[in-house]
Amino acid sequence: RHRCCHQPTKIYEDSLQPCHKTEYLEKYPGYGNVCPPESCKPKPQFPKDQGRMDGISTFKSDYIPYEVKTPFRPQEEYRPKSGKIDLGTVYQRDYNPHKVGPVTLARPRERKHTSGAKVDTIPTYRDHYKLLKSQRTESCKVERPYEPPSERFGNPSTFQDDYIPRQPNPPQSCKPCDTKPPEGPFDGNTIHRTAYVVHEMEPVFVRPKEEYKPSDQPFEDITTHQRDFKGAPGEQAKICKPESRRLGSDPFKGTTEFQDRYQPYLVTAPEFRKPREYVPPTDRMDLNSSNRLDYISHKAAPRAPIRPTPGTKTTGPFQGKTTTQEDFQPWSACPRGIIKKEPQIQKPTGRFSNLTTFRSHYVPHQANPPPSFKPAHTVGTPVPFKDETLYRTEYTPKKQEACPGLHPDALGYVYVNTDSQGHKFYRQVSPERSGSNYNPIPKEVAGVS
Repeated sequence: RHRCCHQPTKIYEDSLQPCHKTEYLEKYPGYGNVCPPESCKPKPQFPKDQGRMDGISTFKSDYIPYEVKTPFRPQEEYRPKSGKIDLGTVYQRDYNPHKVGPVTLARPRERKHTSGAKVDTIPTYRDHYKLLKSQRTESCKVERPYEPPSERFGNPSTFQDDYIPRQPNPPQSCKPCDTKPPEGPFDGNTIHRTAYVVHEMEPVFVRPKEEYKPSDQPFEDITTHQRDFKGAPGEQAKICKPESRRLGSDPFKGTTEFQDRYQPYLVTAPEFRKPREYVPPTDRMDLNSSNRLDYISHKAAPRAPIRPTPGTKTTGPFQGKTTTQEDFQPWSACPRGIIKKEPQIQKPTGRFSNLTTFRSHYVPHQANPPPSFKPAHTVGTPVPFKDETLYRTEYTPKKQEACPGLHPDALGYVYVNTDSQGHKFYRQVSPERSGSNYNPIPKEVAGVS
């Protein structure tokens, strides 16, 4: 049966049984009595009932429980201490209680001014403030130009004073003694050098460049579309574009709705007002304000400062005692012992030998070069290499069959029927027979749907 790659044109029917035969089984030629290899895949068989499963594993059968003894430290019995606890503190002993009364408010009572008369008072700032003429203080810094020192800086550093140069002692080398090289010249021949046969290179075939010869026949510039396309008869489509009318020399004649209904109104031009010229005043400006006219100066002494006068020093001794110094009593506390246990391994007292196990047990041996496994000198055979394979000798090219649905009359097929899936079947008029390996062509062949 022919397998067509085209999609079916009819609806599939579920009543038809599917065909599991492939094209490979139909066209594959058999070679003698050669059987295909058996499959190693196990057959799907349900295991039989082998009795009840024993729940004992190898670990359960071979495991021997051991008694694990954990160190247990018994808890000491609580014994209360004899005597009474002194709960007194330094604060309870030295504290002097005082009688606490209600706190007096420092905020003055609110005064409500009921009189609507104008307040004619002078503030304290205006009474005591006097403008002083201050002068700018001169700088006391003496300007000195920078002069670099002429002598060299001779103070040595701490590293130069404490550094003592020491001569390094290189460690002893653990490298084995020098091995003697093998006697005789070095054999540098390889298998590639000895077994390589030089072949003469054949000259590379260079195809001669053909000269361009233009054809004598005229060029056919007719495409498949121009040749096969034939326009269907019909009326020519009308153009929707309006005709372009050229304007003559006469202007547009006609009136609009705006020209018919528009009524002109008389509009007067706005009056322009000329600005007046500026005339400066001739009288003198009076700079007296109400503050200057109504201000009455009072003679008042400046307020004495609250801070103490500088330079006053007390002659009596300084009282440096505090509450902590008088009330604090130092306790006699013994230093706590070291909790760290002493090491059981004693530290070495002698000098470090600087000798490892490898240095003490190492015995130097003379290294012998390994034997060469290179084969003997081989000579190339003059017989040419046979590069033939079973695939080259036994391969038979197969003829590619064309689909009979494209050109059934030219290939010698006759239409028979069409199945439910939309495939058309053809019958060959005169089938061909070729050789001993004859594959019978099916009577009915499917073509293009």
